[in-house]
Amino acid sequence: MPLKEVTERDFLRLFSSVGIAVDIVWLRLKTHTPKHTSAEHMDALYSYFDSIENSGLDGLIITGAPVEQLNFEEVTYWPELTGIFDWARTHTRSTIYICWGAQAGLYHHYGIPKYPLPTKMFGIFQQQILLPRHPLFQGYDKSLMMPHSRHTEICLTDFEGHPELQIAAISPESGVSIVIGNDGKEVFITGHIEYDAHTLDTEYRRDQALGRTDVELPVHYYPNDNPHEEPLFVWKDDAIKLYQNWLKCLLEP
Repeated sequence: MPLKEVTERDFLRLFSSVGIAVDIVWLRLKTHTPKHTSAEHMDALYSYFDSIENSGLDGLIITGAPVEQLNFEEVTYWPELTGIFDWARTHTRSTIYICWGAQAGLYHHYGIPKYPLPTKMFGIFQQQILLPRHPLFQGYDKSLMMPHSRHTEICLTDFEGHPELQIAAISPESGVSIVIGNDGKEVFITGHIEYDAHTLDTEYRRDQALGRTDVELPVHYYPNDNPHEEPLFVWKDDAIKLYQNWLKCLLEP
């Protein structure tokens, strides 16, 4: 979640479309000071975890972070973050882990490693749903679309010794995308289905302005692969359904 205002807008737009009232609490870490967000913004909107840990949350979302090329233990706030991971198992009904957050959660809870990619996984990819009867996929047909934006991956073969983990969605292009664990209380999403229509475009133009040579045009995103054309928001309905279903699971007695 490096650009917090962008991530905030993405989630606020998404939750405004799900048809279920949601009270959002934005959380921050004591052991990390954001570099791309003002202190005034953080102080106005974000709470430290210890101020809410005894109040209870129905659900928790762990977002990604631009540290995926570091070993997990090298991340300066790793002890505090994994403490929140452990807390969530007994204090929330379900936790969604996103992108690097998904890799971090799978590693901490289950020992699943991550691997570097030769080039950034960047674009919109169709995902085959492997658990169509799971409540999370109510209303879907056989697949969903999902943006991905990452430099590392998890591998299917590493799940062979983990029957407690269910591969819920996968793509021949982008690999494992949704994993369900802890009897459905943990949802690991390696992509960014919460992204708004232009978030990938913003990332691409940022990387271009920085002179990044290891990031190519996001695939299956711009019409005719032309970055001057308006991106197609082909995953919008899939994102709404996924989060609607997740919220319904939280509300079940």
